[in-house]
Amino acid sequence: MSDTPSLIRRTPWPQGASRPVVTPLQPSVVYASPDPDTLDAQYLGTNPGFTYAREGHPNAEVLAAKIDMLEGAEGGIVTGSGMAAVTAALMGVLSAGDHILGGDQLYGRSLRLMSQDLNRFGIATSLADSTDARAFAAAIRPETKMILLEVVSNPTLRVADFEGIAALARERGILLAVDNTFTTPRGFRPFDHGADIVIHSVTKILAGHSDATLGYVAAKDPALRKAIYDFAVTTGMTASPFDCWLAERGIYTFELRYDRAEANAAALADHLATLPGVRKVLYPTRADHPDHNRAVSLLGARGGHMVSFEIEGGRAQANALTRGAPELAFAPTLGDIGTTVSHPASSSHRNVPLEARAAVGITEGFFRVSVGVEDIELLKSEFTKAVAASQAVRA
Repeated sequence: MSDTPSLIRRTPWPQGASRPVVTPLQPSVVYASPDPDTLDAQYLGTNPGFTYAREGHPNAEVLAAKIDMLEGAEGGIVTGSGMAAVTAALMGVLSAGDHILGGDQLYGRSLRLMSQDLNRFGIATSLADSTDARAFAAAIRPETKMILLEVVSNPTLRVADFEGIAALARERGILLAVDNTFTTPRGFRPFDHGADIVIHSVTKILAGHSDATLGYVAAKDPALRKAIYDFAVTTGMTASPFDCWLAERGIYTFELRYDRAEANAAALADHLATLPGVRKVLYPTRADHPDHNRAVSLLGARGGHMVSFEIEGGRAQANALTRGAPELAFAPTLGDIGTTVSHPASSSHRNVPLEARAAVGITEGFFRVSVGVEDIELLKSEFTKAVAASQAVRA
């Protein structure tokens, strides 16, 4: 027998008096325990440690703890995408025979989940105008178990009657789940205002660099938290350690990026409103926003980093706008460090019926802008060119 140690055996991680300043990336799928008793204790929660990456891993735990700090939460769960977080929150809690009531201007895939998927599992769904608590009160049923809201809607930037709906949920004993992706904990912390569940697409501005696909969900009630966790683990909504590592790196600059992007967004909204061919501009803190008073009451001066606007014309003018400023990334995403422009009619809401899109103001001339941290004068110049290009096309 050879005396040479086997290369197959894992080399112990080097230990020392110092420690890494940057969180190490830990891609291990499995973790070894010394004996069955220790493994039992880990599964029972009486001994710390990890077992199998689908059930949790160090990079996800570190990232979840950071977002917990921002949201004032405990025990948040990181998932493989934002929609995985939405799905885990709903499917982990709801059962056949339950009813969920959602805002009528949710993100497009959330709307699809509500309108086409949950019903297949015996979960009834309906939508109501999130800017009117009375509409929600009228839509509640005896079997309503959960309300799903966005504080600021995607992509129309309408501001929910949050206080009214939260009071209604408390009064009726209904769970309130909030997708806080747009607003972020920098702008609004739902748990401080009565939410039971908070959801994020970490992919967006929390991670901030369009290189990590992740979600996050937290619940106040430990029993709800366990139900959501169990569903996420069982269905394999595992977050990549590398993506968690990237998102943690991004989150250290989140507040700096958010504040700069928010200042840019407010200035860009005012600039867009002056351009010929722009029919309307939506930004929560502008005086002409349809929910301005509620936005100021709920969000204060935090208008956020998103701007939506509508140009004169249809698809031809929309095509010309995106081609007229190639430096602006035309991409169906938000929250990147650079500004991105999306066209909901051809992306996030393409599967929403035309009549439903029209009812909330999503036309072929409607655009959503995720404002980045570039020099504001550069952004003004690029959008001036883009809008001018759109209006140079004959209808």
